[in-house]
Amino acid sequence: MGYVTRIVIIGGGPGGYEAALVASQLGAEVTVVDRDGLGGSAVLTDCVPSKTLIATAEVMTTFDSSYEELGITVDQGAAADRETKVIGVDLGKVNRRVKRLAIAQSHDITQSVTRAGVTVLRGRGRLGAGGQAVDGSREVLVDAPDGSVQSLRADAVLIATGAHPREVPDATPDGERILTWTQVYDLEELPRELIVVGSGVTGAEFAGAYQALGSKVTLVSSRERVLPGEDPDAAEVLEEVFRRRGMNVMSRSRAESAKRIGDRVEVTLSDGKVIEGTHCLMAVGSIPNTAEMGLEEAGVKLNDWGQIQVDRVSRTSAPGVYAAGDCTGVFMLASVAAMQGRIAMYHALGDAVQPLNLKTVASNVFTDPEIATVGYTAADVQCGKMDAVEVKLPLRGNPRAKMQGIRDGFVKLFCRPGTGIVVGGVVVAPRASELIHPIALAVDANLTVEQVASAFTVYPSVSGSTAEAARQLHVRKRADGES
Repeated sequence: MGYVTRIVIIGGGPGGYEAALVASQLGAEVTVVDRDGLGGSAVLTDCVPSKTLIATAEVMTTFDSSYEELGITVDQGAAADRETKVIGVDLGKVNRRVKRLAIAQSHDITQSVTRAGVTVLRGRGRLGAGGQAVDGSREVLVDAPDGSVQSLRADAVLIATGAHPREVPDATPDGERILTWTQVYDLEELPRELIVVGSGVTGAEFAGAYQALGSKVTLVSSRERVLPGEDPDAAEVLEEVFRRRGMNVMSRSRAESAKRIGDRVEVTLSDGKVIEGTHCLMAVGSIPNTAEMGLEEAGVKLNDWGQIQVDRVSRTSAPGVYAAGDCTGVFMLASVAAMQGRIAMYHALGDAVQPLNLKTVASNVFTDPEIATVGYTAADVQCGKMDAVEVKLPLRGNPRAKMQGIRDGFVKLFCRPGTGIVVGGVVVAPRASELIHPIALAVDANLTVEQVASAFTVYPSVSGSTAEAARQLHVRKRADGES
C-alpha cells in the first residue's frame, strides 16, 4: 500500500470543505476539525441566510415598485390611502425558513464530504506548540465538546477558521434590540424602526432588505457615500434608489455608541446627535478567528488585524501550514475562500496549480438593484494602475429593461485602448449576479471587445447591453487609433 499524505483542515467553511473534497480526490487522508457545522458562517449565519432573506425582500420590492406600471391590479378594498400596505411579511416565518434552508445546506455538505471519505471531528482545532516534527509533520490539537483533547499528526495543515462580527465597545449586542448580522434571524417580528450602522456591503444589503420588508430604515455611514469600496457610479445609483424609497441615509456620520432603553435603542453619533429606533444592526466589519490557536508560536505570521498572511498559493510563513478564507482577509468572498482552499491542496499534494488571480474574481452586492463587478475598476484606471477606456450604458435604453419596468442601473465595460482586451466590468441591475458572468469570462479569457460584440445575444435581453457596450468600445478604440 502506498504512502498516503495526511491533511488536517481546521474549519469547515467554503475554504475548508472545498479543500477537503479536493484533497480526498487526490488520494490524501483528510480530517476536518469543525466547531459549528460544515458550511461555516457562509452557510449557517452569513451568505446563505442573508441571501435567503434578501430573496423574500426582492419579491416585495419587485411587486411594490412595478405592479402598477405592468398593469397588475390589486383590490385594496377599504384601504384607499396609499400609506396602507396591502401585503405584508411574517418575519418569524421568513426567518424559520432561512434557518431551515441553512441547516439543510450544511447537512448536504456534510454528506458530500463524508461520502468522499473525509473524517469530520467536532471540536476546536489549534496548532501544537511543538512545531514541526523530525518527519516534517505538524501536530493539531482538537478540543472536543466533552473537554477531552485529541492529538493529530498532519503532513500539511489548512487553517480556514473564518471571521466573526466586530463589536463596538459602547454598542454591545444583546441579541434582541442591538444585533449583529448573525443574530437577526432570531427575530420574530419585523423591526418598525431599524438603524443600520455601517454602509459597507453587509450594511447596505440588510438596510435595503429590511426597507423592502417594511421597516423604516436609517443607514448610518461614516463615509461620503454608501458602499465606499464599490464603483462610484454604482454606489451613486444605489444611494439614490435608497433615498427615493424612503430610507434615511446619513452620510459622514460616525456612530460612537448604541444603548438600549426599554424597547427603544439610542445611537449617539460622534457629533453628539442622537437617533432613535426600535432596533439597531451593527455592521462594522469583522475580526478573523485566529486568536488562541497557537499560530504565531508555530511560526505563522499575522498582520496588524490578526489576519493570516498568505501567498498566492495559500502558503503561510510556516512550512506545511496553509490558510484560506476570511481569516486571511485576502478577499472576503465564499468563492475566493473555496478557491484558496483548493489551491492549497493542489500545491500541498504536488498537483498542477494556478496561483490565485484576484483580477478575475467576480463579486456581487445583493442589494436592489444588485451591483456586480469583475476585473479592474474605475479606481484602478483613475490612479494609473490600469490604462483603460470605458463605456457606460444606462439600462433605461435597453428594450428588455423597459418591458420589465427597470429604470435604475447600467452596464459598464473597461478595455485596453490599444488591443481592446476587456479588463473589467460593472453591472447594476436586477440579477446583476447572473449578468456579470459573460464579462467575467471575457476578463478571464482575455477576450477583446470585438469578440464580445460579435457573439449573439438574445433579443430582447438585458445582456444585450453588454454586447452594445462592447460595440461602442470598438468604435471608440478605432476613433482613438485614427486620431
